[in-house]
Amino acid sequence: MAYTSSTLAPLRHDAYRTIWFASLSSNFGGLIQAVGAAWMMTTITASEDMVALVQTATALPIMLFSLISGALADNYDRRRVMLTAQCMMLTVSALLTASALLGWITPWLLLFFTFLIGCGTALNNPSWQASVGDMVPRADLPAAVTLNSMGFNITRSVGPAIGGVIVAAAGAAAAFAVNTLSYLALIYALLRWRPAAPVSTLPREALGSAIFAGLRYVSMSPNLEKVLVRGLLFGIGASSILALLPVVALDLVAGGPLTYGFMLGAFGIGAIGGAVLNARLRQVLSSEVIIRLSFAGFALSAVIAAVSPSAVLTSAGLLVSGACWVSALSLFNTIVQLSTPRWVVGRALSLYQTVTFGGIAGGSWLWGVAADRYGVADALLMSSVVMLLGIAIGLRFSMPAFASLNLDPLNRFTEPALSLDITPRSGPIVIQVDYEIADDNLAEFMELMGERRRIRIRDGARNWALMRDLENPSLWTETYHTPTWVEYIRHNQRRTQADAENTDRLRALHRGEGPLHVHRMIERQAIPPGDDVFHKAPIDLHH
Repeated sequence: MAYTSSTLAPLRHDAYRTIWFASLSSNFGGLIQAVGAAWMMTTITASEDMVALVQTATALPIMLFSLISGALADNYDRRRVMLTAQCMMLTVSALLTASALLGWITPWLLLFFTFLIGCGTALNNPSWQASVGDMVPRADLPAAVTLNSMGFNITRSVGPAIGGVIVAAAGAAAAFAVNTLSYLALIYALLRWRPAAPVSTLPREALGSAIFAGLRYVSMSPNLEKVLVRGLLFGIGASSILALLPVVALDLVAGGPLTYGFMLGAFGIGAIGGAVLNARLRQVLSSEVIIRLSFAGFALSAVIAAVSPSAVLTSAGLLVSGACWVSALSLFNTIVQLSTPRWVVGRALSLYQTVTFGGIAGGSWLWGVAADRYGVADALLMSSVVMLLGIAIGLRFSMPAFASLNLDPLNRFTEPALSLDITPRSGPIVIQVDYEIADDNLAEFMELMGERRRIRIRDGARNWALMRDLENPSLWTETYHTPTWVEYIRHNQRRTQADAENTDRLRALHRGEGPLHVHRMIERQAIPPGDDVFHKAPIDLHH
């Protein structure tokens, strides 16, 4: 599939364009709030650890709750989920503003409110990112992901500087008030958006089962595993700069809130530049090279911030780290989306966010502790070593090529007519598929079956096994279980166009006449005579 080379191409789509511009307002307010919270913490406590915990309090909820949010995004109306999150953040921001105006703020109360706003972000993000694929065609998806990063960093380039002005002129409470108002535009845009509701004949997955299905899918997807490993390391290393930047501005370059705001602005300008160049970079560089350059750029920026006594020089380094930030995170996000079908994309994105923002939250705390013990400069130098480790580990977990599989539903499965009257909850269901394979084709058959196992388990099968008939060695039987009949149907409906090649090649190797023979059975345990301790009533085979 050919991807658009224009970063602005997704803005041709009305729903995406409206919500994207509304998001600018919300992001603008969020960054002003972040400046106010970080700077307020420096004025109410002398602990550098507590200052760094502001960043942790923002990122920690994303690590803790994104999996739940991803399951909600895949099983509920994403628009309603986003509206709930935005209204929650508006309410918390209003309470934070009131508390600041009344002089009630303590370090821990500030962290509590910041944590709650982070919870709203954790609820919103998987639904918003998964909705991008509903707003734009697949060819525009990489550009849309990059444009989301660009939108955030457009506000990052201006918002922190203005936030610094607001804090310097009117105090942190004014910054919190601006953030409260910033949610209104996005809430209005979401109220007006009317996406097409997906049609499903199956009942909604239970929350626990949905979370487990997402974890299972990612664990059986090698491309996603590579993204998680590199995203974790990137989050740990890159968090040092943003977490310690208030202290860098205050101590290393002897600045104030304006200096902090302008330094954050430099980071945002660099990010915009990185977003603009992203499409061109993807055309000339491999995904792995882009990620390695991003790690290296952050390492360089951390070294500059550690040794520079000049706000100008530190800001120049922040231009580089901003570009690397958007290049790496947008590429990670795009690979996740292009490697995941729509039924599980919210959960895959949420797991990616959990790992990456877990790295950011843990790294922010780690570098704060290191700064308290060894000094800010040494903590930044230590983080640069972690970034270099992120380059080296690419030798083992190299990023996959920037390509797309056809992950649209295969739609070959037709629910069979059954002679036994069962309900959707009946089970366990045992499936056996018979293959007749010539000896000359065994090597290819075993290779395809290895891939088949991964596909089956990824889509919900349990207890997968491959058996060979001892009396008729050319006869092979694939077997697996599903907990219920409805899970068997769901398992088959999850098959994608990209999986068809494996299915077609296996059928081509089968030398028997007609289609493959599939046995669908319901498992029942026989009760020994007289063993009626636990079964006083007749057993209902339908449940």
